[in-house]
Amino acid sequence: MRIRNKSSSKIVWLLFAPPAAYQLIALAAGIRHFWRSCVQRVSAPDSDAPGVSVLKPLRGIDPNTQEAFISQVKQHYPKFEVLFGVRDESDPCVKVVRQLQGEYPDAAIKLIVGAPHMPNGKVGSLLAISRQARYPVWVVNDSDIRVGPDYLWSVVAPLSDPRIGVVTCPYRAMAHTVPAAWEALGIATDFMPSTMVAQTLGVREFGFGSTLAFRAEDLERVGGFGALADYIADDYQLAKRITSLGKRALLSTYVVETSLGEATWSGVWFHQLRWARTIRASKGGGYAGLPVTHAGVWAVALLGMGNWQAAAFLWLLRVASAFLTGGMILQSPIAMRFCWMAPVWDIYAFAVWIASYMGRTVRWRDKSLSIDREGRIKG
Repeated sequence: MRIRNKSSSKIVWLLFAPPAAYQLIALAAGIRHFWRSCVQRVSAPDSDAPGVSVLKPLRGIDPNTQEAFISQVKQHYPKFEVLFGVRDESDPCVKVVRQLQGEYPDAAIKLIVGAPHMPNGKVGSLLAISRQARYPVWVVNDSDIRVGPDYLWSVVAPLSDPRIGVVTCPYRAMAHTVPAAWEALGIATDFMPSTMVAQTLGVREFGFGSTLAFRAEDLERVGGFGALADYIADDYQLAKRITSLGKRALLSTYVVETSLGEATWSGVWFHQLRWARTIRASKGGGYAGLPVTHAGVWAVALLGMGNWQAAAFLWLLRVASAFLTGGMILQSPIAMRFCWMAPVWDIYAFAVWIASYMGRTVRWRDKSLSIDREGRIKG
């Protein structure tokens, strides 16, 4: 009986300690990030600030397209241009950009139509756009990113430090459907805390489509956009290559906003599965340890063993981390209201993690793509 109890205690410890330790690190990382956002002061840009080219590859309309585009144009920054790129004139975004040019005739807004064919179509558009970029600093963000007027200076200012190669931004997702709200909860309470942990632990190579601010010359030194053409995770690959120059990636304290309009639960599932398989290809063997972050799974396991105290404590740690990052840092209304459901999200995310090992095919918009072990698009 004594042996059985000793064995049971070891199992409980193994189920409890790793996820609890991760949640404590996530809390510490969140507090660190929150403190940075409170004490950081960015002075207003002056006339010596480097010129910035904002590169925006487009395809189709998002729920907040017009508002997002306007926010990119209305920046308090001395020298910048916004370059929109589409593959062909029939894209519905063309009409929105033309309208924007008419409403803001004094703004430097360009529309580039056409792009070279590449496995990653977004990279093809970026390559076409970049050929017309005038300024030495480039900012790339997804088409649905909405920002405030101080955005450009906030993300560009850290590049005055030559040790920083890429600045990327945390983001909150505004949902327009119930399935999208579920995904927005996962972004705010699972994915975003993991990025803050990564920065705290000294991970150098990370970057998100929400924002990538960098020096054009650094990208050219590592092969330009053409070097990313075969990869599905172009944002990660860009950051990886620039940080290979001995520089580091910085997670900004500036929070941008994206929009989720997925109307079906299956659509959310395939979107999450694409992310998971992309991360698996990018991170290699390290991806196998991801379940340690899924505290809700281990809380349920502990509850099943009859150890409700450990389960409850782990559940509370998870909710505290979710509220700190999703509610206080990201100011996500969904995370503020439903942070108590973060452990339930963990169970869903664990199922996605398992499914990610059952193939290498992903759905990207209207296409089904196969990726190899390195994250390259095949065929």
